[in-house]
Amino acid sequence: MAYVFTLPIRIAQAVLSIIILGLTAYIIDTFSTPFGSFSPDSVDFMLFTSLWTLLAVGYLVFVAMMPDRIPVIAHKYAVAAVEAVTMIFWFAAWVAVAAKWGDINWPDGYEHPAWWSSGVAAIVFGCIVWLTFVATTVMSALHIRNSARSDTAPPPQQMQAV
Repeated sequence: MAYVFTLPIRIAQAVLSIIILGLTAYIIDTFSTPFGSFSPDSVDFMLFTSLWTLLAVGYLVFVAMMPDRIPVIAHKYAVAAVEAVTMIFWFAAWVAVAAKWGDINWPDGYEHPAWWSSGVAAIVFGCIVWLTFVATTVMSALHIRNSARSDTAPPPQQMQAV
């Protein structure tokens, strides 16, 4: 029954990734000078993860729409691998940025600059995207557990959601 929510979750993953892409690009731009970029590596990784997610969601939606056309790329283990890798990337990204942001100390009476607030928003949205990928990874793993070993079809929840 929860499988009907896969498409809305994919849309949320894509939209949140685009938001995080903009937030992290703003932070990186703030730290850029004519002599180079001095942005934190964790923010750079979060930018990469948001771009990776857009590619992964595109793949996952494509596989869900046409599972019979190209069965090699619609293999249940490939879907689970993309889900799991993206979930791990998001966990690493938001935790790394949160650790960096937690080390920044501001003197009393000073307001946080806009780039700092953008980082906090990216952390929160990154955690939400990670939770969505935890849910879809669990659904994919349950499909693998409940299907025959010779069954190479993508999870049925993805086919029903589209």
